[in-house]
Amino acid sequence: MKSNLLLFLLLSFLQAAAFSQETKDYAWWNPAKNDFPVIEGQAWPKEVKEPYDRLPARAEKTVRDHVWNLSHNSAGLLIRFMASTAEIVVRFKATGKLEMPHMPATGVSGVDLYAINSDGGWLWCAGKYSFGDTIQYNFSGLDPNDAYHNKGREYQLYLPLYNTVSWLEIGVPPGTLFTPLPARMEKPIVVYGTSIAQGGCASRPGMAWPAILGRKSGRPLVNLGFSGNGRLENELIALMTEIDAKIYVLDCLPNLVPPGTALEETKKLIIRSVSQLQEKRAAVPILLVEHCGYTDGSINERKRKTFTDINLIMKQAFAELQSKGVKNIYLLTMNEINLDLDCTVDGIHASDLGMLRYADAYEKKIRSILQEPVGIFSTTRPCIQYRDANTYDWATRHNELVTLNKITPPQIVFLGNSITNYWGGQPEAPHSWGTDSWNEFLQPLGVRNFGFGWDRIENVLWRVYHEELDGYSAKQIMIMIGTNNLELNSDKEIVEGLKMLVDAIKKRQPDAGILLIGILPRRDQEQRIARLNNDIAKLSAGLHIVYADAGKFLLKKEGKINESFFSDGLHPNAEGYQKLALRLKPYLKTPGQNELKN
Repeated sequence: MKSNLLLFLLLSFLQAAAFSQETKDYAWWNPAKNDFPVIEGQAWPKEVKEPYDRLPARAEKTVRDHVWNLSHNSAGLLIRFMASTAEIVVRFKATGKLEMPHMPATGVSGVDLYAINSDGGWLWCAGKYSFGDTIQYNFSGLDPNDAYHNKGREYQLYLPLYNTVSWLEIGVPPGTLFTPLPARMEKPIVVYGTSIAQGGCASRPGMAWPAILGRKSGRPLVNLGFSGNGRLENELIALMTEIDAKIYVLDCLPNLVPPGTALEETKKLIIRSVSQLQEKRAAVPILLVEHCGYTDGSINERKRKTFTDINLIMKQAFAELQSKGVKNIYLLTMNEINLDLDCTVDGIHASDLGMLRYADAYEKKIRSILQEPVGIFSTTRPCIQYRDANTYDWATRHNELVTLNKITPPQIVFLGNSITNYWGGQPEAPHSWGTDSWNEFLQPLGVRNFGFGWDRIENVLWRVYHEELDGYSAKQIMIMIGTNNLELNSDKEIVEGLKMLVDAIKKRQPDAGILLIGILPRRDQEQRIARLNNDIAKLSAGLHIVYADAGKFLLKKEGKINESFFSDGLHPNAEGYQKLALRLKPYLKTPGQNELKN
């Protein structure tokens, strides 16, 4: 009986081993060999010595050996792609130790996969992994598409935090719709810091606070965290000045505590670093960060004194810079980071809970600095979308607009959804149902079409926060948005979203006149929209901007839409667009007009 059991177990083991060794047929893609840059988080993508390095090759001659060696770790790097598949496999080789005593292999040497749904929400993908000479992650059971379309999802793959990737491939089943996405060209958040910024001791790469912050802010991020070596060194600061950043973060105090550096020397380093950055990048905000504290500091007087003393030095340096008239500098305090007893693994290196606290504190502070508030309603929380993927690519249109604005700044900006998008003008939309009226009435005034199909208020808010109104001065901003929020949001939530949107526009285009257009009537919702437009008119008066109820000319006397002006009960046809153009023309600024009275 015993021998039969042993034979059964042996056969079961051999079958399992044979099964595990089966190689499924996949189509493999190597990001390092792609035709365009796809490895995001590199500030010098064309200058790296190895494909997953964080510093340019020339830095080997200027930075210390410890820093150079750590720069081979892929902390903060990620790869974006679109895929319509239930299964994704990632295989790669890491050249260093797989784990550390206080940090698991999944954080040190693993990868982490996130997806984005059609409404801009984040989805985490759990993978089965095996660590060896080749590390492999298998992500299966994925929903390949959203209900809106069949183009798949956007994925972001975070690379190891404390190991060096020599090669990496992503595999999907043959025939899968797979599209590499270029590294975003938007100005990044640039973080110079210590082991905590590098990712110690997150359980997986996506839980490092810079990764969380990147997801929360929707911005690319350059991670210059170097374990034990965030020392505000001149060579690293000089490299940072080469990056056209959205904001610089200096979070190095945990590596500058005595006896490594005298307190007065630390003060000089802080002041010198700020001056060095501002000499080259005066317009870029600088966020200085206090020591986060030791979570056993309440029982260890020596540690408590250590971070108390160095944080006092940071406050003194900050006050001295301000007294000298230095602008555009900010301070994130230890109390704002707010680590408690359970936020570290060893008193200093953050656990996943600690990383989340860090990210929350950074997001709150950076949004305040960049004037990008978020509210409690979905209409006040900026996000991207991918709902009209079968017709056009939302991110591509956004990038096209940002580029076009730099080349030829618009006179009048027309923010909206598909109703605007399908009217006419540039950039071209997949459909144009009102080209004649656009060319006759709007094109001569220099109106540019900032309409995106399926956009809601929160999507326009994201676009305003992400450079569509930056770098030029428009005469006027037209806003016609909100119809896609009707099924999801109350009238109050829609009005609050419009208020936040107008405030965001005013901060970025203070000299532009603002025209807020009421939501156009649509089939079976005429009465609600009429009530809502009354609220929007009151909002406009309170904000001292111009309001236009352009849609009432598309109604019959009894208050129902005139179907002859619509193609589908929502989008106007050519005649409907003609009516809108005639109604809006008196409100629009003409070339040479300096002011529109609000």
